[in-house]
Amino acid sequence: MNETKKKQGLARLFQIAGQRKGLLVLAGVLSAGSALCMLVPYWAVYGVLKELLAHAGELNEVNSEVLVRLGWTAFGGLVGGLVLLYCALMASHVAAFRILYGLRVRLSEHIGRLSLGFLSGTSTGAIKKTMEQNIEKIETFIAHTIPDMVNVVATVVFMFIIFFSLNGWLAAVCLLCIVVSILLQYANFMGKTAREFTAQYFDTQEQMSASAVQYVRGMPVVKIFGQSVRSFRQFHDEIQGYKKWALKCCDTYERGMVLFMVLLNSIVTFVLPVGLLLMSGRPHDMALAAVWLFFIIMGPGVTSPVYKLMFLGGGTREIDEGVRRLDRILDEQPVPETTSPQVPRSYDIEFSHVSFSYDNKQQATRTEVLHDISFRAPQGEITALVGPSGSGKSTVASLIPRFWDVDKGSISIGGVDVRNIPTEQLMNLVSFVFQDTFLFYDTLYENIAVGCPDATREQVVAAARAAQCHEFIEQLPDGYETRIGDSGVYLSGGEAQRVCVARAILKNAPILVLDEATAFADPENEYKMQQALQELIKDKTVIIIAHRLSSIISAHQIVVLKEGKIAQTGTHGQLSTEPGVYQQLWNAYTDAFRWELSTKEEKE
Repeated sequence: MNETKKKQGLARLFQIAGQRKGLLVLAGVLSAGSALCMLVPYWAVYGVLKELLAHAGELNEVNSEVLVRLGWTAFGGLVGGLVLLYCALMASHVAAFRILYGLRVRLSEHIGRLSLGFLSGTSTGAIKKTMEQNIEKIETFIAHTIPDMVNVVATVVFMFIIFFSLNGWLAAVCLLCIVVSILLQYANFMGKTAREFTAQYFDTQEQMSASAVQYVRGMPVVKIFGQSVRSFRQFHDEIQGYKKWALKCCDTYERGMVLFMVLLNSIVTFVLPVGLLLMSGRPHDMALAAVWLFFIIMGPGVTSPVYKLMFLGGGTREIDEGVRRLDRILDEQPVPETTSPQVPRSYDIEFSHVSFSYDNKQQATRTEVLHDISFRAPQGEITALVGPSGSGKSTVASLIPRFWDVDKGSISIGGVDVRNIPTEQLMNLVSFVFQDTFLFYDTLYENIAVGCPDATREQVVAAARAAQCHEFIEQLPDGYETRIGDSGVYLSGGEAQRVCVARAILKNAPILVLDEATAFADPENEYKMQQALQELIKDKTVIIIAHRLSSIISAHQIVVLKEGKIAQTGTHGQLSTEPGVYQQLWNAYTDAFRWELSTKEEKE
């Protein structure tokens, strides 16, 4: 087990985030100093009581200068405490935001290096909650909870130093009440049951977050069919499950919490009889009377920081669980980098006896989707992948840029195994237009420019023209500066897909993978896009995945897949005339044009 596994909780948090010990130590010292200053007014109150009781019979002999000096001392302590607390919070906030930045950057970079298998096997809601809510709680803990805990602990310690310096018996009574109440709360909130509840709390939160994302995405279906939230059964069940957990949690903690509050609030109940017992032995001791009055006033005051300490301490359990969930992501192994990097000199793609299976870690199962796939896609030619749904076409394309690694066999570019090409270099070699388009919530210009951040505006516009999306962009309110999603600006499926094609054109990578790139285009724009793509693919290796067979008639090579295996290989002219899977697909495709809806039942 490596070193990163030996540390847990806060130690592990600072380890994965980048330690900011100096700022946190400074925040702790300043917070402790603030606690000491905040006790100065109470010590001044004791001085006033002592002075008044010493001259109880003759108040005109009370030294007013002493009272004024004590008043100014109390004021100075209060101001000093507030100033030190402000400085402590500033230091802790700087440390917190630096740690927050380090965590998010590290987590984002790590997720970017993981295979798509992790993202497809983990709910988006769970990842979103970890990156947002869990990390935000860590920021809150460091910025507020740590200085508050130091302040509270220092307050309690300094108070008991004062208590024991005044009277050991009365201080011992207060300390006993607090220790017993803390032990009750520790057993209540820090035991095995509390750990299980905290883990369950995070589980239910992640499940609700994932279900909420799905529910929002499915809202059109819910509205069309006139159903309430209950129609989305999973979301409803997650909400009900969270309610049951919350009620069970409250019932479990109720008895311990009641005992804690009763005992902690009973300090005066114990101080009064002990004080009477002490005063009975020295009835005329005004100094002891002043101490007793001070304990009666300040004894209940110690309960406030102890309350705060308990609630702050409960937050550490959430932080421990949050760190464990961060580690759950960080422990995922990224796609391994090669130790002997090579750069291909040509861009032919060759699959050699490739087999691939999807892993389901939760069910501990493997599903083989590709078996013994072998074909060559020459540079400067179009290779089309066709086949029935679920035959493995998209999986074949996704293996080229190493979204996953093959189980058996190899994939090479220009004779170099893709596993021996550095990831960054491999990403620069491949442009990928997905069937499911994705646009950032940003301007259309930036959505296209992401294909090549260093491109000039003229190059971005040229790419948009080539993808046949310049005209509709110019008609938008702010043209290329129009932000997607703002002011009700949304694109149709065909428009969004053309923007993604423009992104790929701008990147100008030597290998181009098109996964149903013209799926949402109308006939006119499909023709225009094919013209643009025809110009784009010169001297490039092109892989096209298509269900619309008319778009790949001119392909140099068609690879037909069925149930994860290659069924046929050839050109459209060859495959459409010989019996087989492709001929069946072609006949079904052409028959679809003759199919029509009718409200009248035809009679023979």
